[in-house]
Amino acid sequence: MLLPINDDNPLEGITHAYVTWALIAVNIAVFVLLQQGYKPEIDVASAFGYGAIPAVVTHAAVLPVEYERLPAELTLVSYMFLHGGWLHLAGNMAFLWVFGDNVEDALGHVRFLAFYLVCGVAGGLAHALAMPDSAAPLVGASAGISGLVGAYLMLHPNVRIWVLMFMRVPVRIPAIWPLGAWIAFQIWSLATAGDQDTAWWAHIGGLLTGAVLVIFLRRKGVPLWVMTRDGTPEGNPPV
Repeated sequence: MLLPINDDNPLEGITHAYVTWALIAVNIAVFVLLQQGYKPEIDVASAFGYGAIPAVVTHAAVLPVEYERLPAELTLVSYMFLHGGWLHLAGNMAFLWVFGDNVEDALGHVRFLAFYLVCGVAGGLAHALAMPDSAAPLVGASAGISGLVGAYLMLHPNVRIWVLMFMRVPVRIPAIWPLGAWIAFQIWSLATAGDQDTAWWAHIGGLLTGAVLVIFLRRKGVPLWVMTRDGTPEGNPPV
């Protein structure tokens, strides 16, 4: 397992990644207030009320009245702010912390927020369409995070990042290697029907959406594939 912990990639278009920080704060606040196990019935109600349930989203089933909190369509946004546990939350927030600021830098604050939410919605829809009869609630920021991974690779594939290999050994390598390995693992897990508790289609949907959207949403003058391994500028001219 590879966990990103830092990247050598200073901001150029913004001074502070306000939206990234806000998203991290909201995710943590929601988890602490609604999902900390103070009352198990609240945890269950939160997951079913605000999680994206494929059978409900596709109208193959109806959610019991006592769990209804939002229209099914809006749960494709709300599910992104729920998590299945501290490790789930911490892993997603690590990715958001390391990669979110540079994607926000490339897009600008408002477009970055829209980008992140659209990636999450696209991932939720991909999961719902792949498993239309599933009654299990989808929770987690993973689809939005996957969108960040796709965008970061389009922007900075060779910027060196620090990652923890096997959660123990810190190494500094070009982003394309750990993120490429992460993508390969998602595809392999989907192809081999791996861990059924993980929404692989949500990850793939968010990833592809992010890789495409960043081409059109990046600020004028922001190139793709911007850095070589030694840090000299290189990239495609902006379109």
